[in-house]
Amino acid sequence: MTRAALPELPSRHPLGGMLPALFAADDFAQRFTSGLDAVLSAVLSTLDNLPAYLDPALAPEDFLVWLSSWVAAGLDPAWPEPLRRALVRRAVEMHRKRGTVRGLVERLELSLGVRADVADGPGVRWSGTPDAPLPGPAAGVVVVRVWPGSSGPVDRDRVEALVEAVCPVHVRCAVEVLDGPPRGEG
Repeated sequence: MTRAALPELPSRHPLGGMLPALFAADDFAQRFTSGLDAVLSAVLSTLDNLPAYLDPALAPEDFLVWLSSWVAAGLDPAWPEPLRRALVRRAVEMHRKRGTVRGLVERLELSLGVRADVADGPGVRWSGTPDAPLPGPAAGVVVVRVWPGSSGPVDRDRVEALVEAVCPVHVRCAVEVLDGPPRGEG
């Protein structure tokens, strides 16, 4: 059921009671305003509950998709509803970490339920000398190692699609699927 057609939703502010005394006893005026009340009751109910619509934990499921577009959460309709709500709730936090190792690891764990380790390149290069020559070519490939976490077996295609979606464009990434955590990991 959508909010646009809620049968028998009473208006909390009936228009007929707000009319001047001249129209209070007029049957046509009362029927006309009750028709307006039926149309406006869904709008007024939505406005009365607006804070709940902006909370990912309380928003109606169909509104959650629109809410996710406000924060660029990038939801997959195949994901279960609790996961989609969690991603919308944490979207701003995840955007702050986007493009970082920590952000990629958290996104993989939150979205797909897999554990991950990222072997990043050597980092940045700089020179204290003005007009120094530019550094050499980029340092190879970032390797993303994943292994099963809370979701069971790892779906390599979904992991690769997510890594491609969240990694910076200038970074080449390769995904390795492991049976368990690498040595030294817990």
